[in-house]
Amino acid sequence: MSDVYVFIGSETDKEYMGPCFDVLDKEDISYKIVISSAHRDPDGTREKAIAAGRDAKIIVAGAGYSAALPGFIASLVNIPVIGVPIPSSPLLGIDALLSIVQMPGGVPVVSVGIGKSAPKNAALFAIRIIKMCEKR
Repeated sequence: MSDVYVFIGSETDKEYMGPCFDVLDKEDISYKIVISSAHRDPDGTREKAIAAGRDAKIIVAGAGYSAALPGFIASLVNIPVIGVPIPSSPLLGIDALLSIVQMPGGVPVVSVGIGKSAPKNAALFAIRIIKMCEKR
């Protein structure tokens, strides 16, 4: 079992999400990186998300442009999902942020802000949730 699954839509998102991995490593939190696109491989992403929902305590999902990945995953699992807007589009992440925070009722996704601190804050928030649950 991994504490956190970190989903990203493509290999190129790994560099941006690096601060997330750094924080999880520093805090000795186990995690898996899953590269899967809700647009390019919806069936494969569905399978991976459902498996993550059974294995992880929390999911962090980084996505740019329309940022479908966090909401897609949240529609399939019953664990917390933290969306990280990746500023990869001409709108520099504003489109991704709006896509993440405007999920319909029943598809809860929390979002961190846009920018360099976003992946780090997502990891720190995930750790706080995990530690809070361990206290109970």
